[in-house]
Amino acid sequence: MSAVLPEAPVRPGPATRLLIGLIVPVAGLLGRMPPRRLRRRLARLAAGARPAGYAEAKRARDEILTSSPRCRGRTACLTRSIAVLLLCRSRGTWPTWCVGVIAAPPFAAHAWVEADGRMVDEPVDSSCYRTFFTVPAGPAHRRPATSPGETQGDRRRGGVD
Repeated sequence: MSAVLPEAPVRPGPATRLLIGLIVPVAGLLGRMPPRRLRRRLARLAAGARPAGYAEAKRARDEILTSSPRCRGRTACLTRSIAVLLLCRSRGTWPTWCVGVIAAPPFAAHAWVEADGRMVDEPVDSSCYRTFFTVPAGPAHRRPATSPGETQGDRRRGGVD
């Protein structure tokens, strides 16, 4: 298995290395969630964050790759992309998280981050992928108002149909 490495290794400080040491196992656990549940969880985490710029997202990706061998494998894209999200979120930003497939055979699933409308440091350009869904930075999370005929008790029990 060949490794995915940054163009140039970066030297994160001790606090960032410690944070990455905590983030990567969490990213691995999140990556085991069913896709719909993971998408909802990440959307909640993205709420209130400002969109990450390309340089911010690339720096976070480079720090993750430099500090975590677990995120360097070619098949580690899910854990790597989630770890980048979490590191950016710890800094108040959120790149767009994308999940899709390589568009030509052999088809393979892939997860990546985008910032400023482009993929962050992926080996091929976005035309090679078909995106299934994304989780962009979002507005501050608010509970929606009750709909007509719904009570607060209905909402606590899961709402009405």
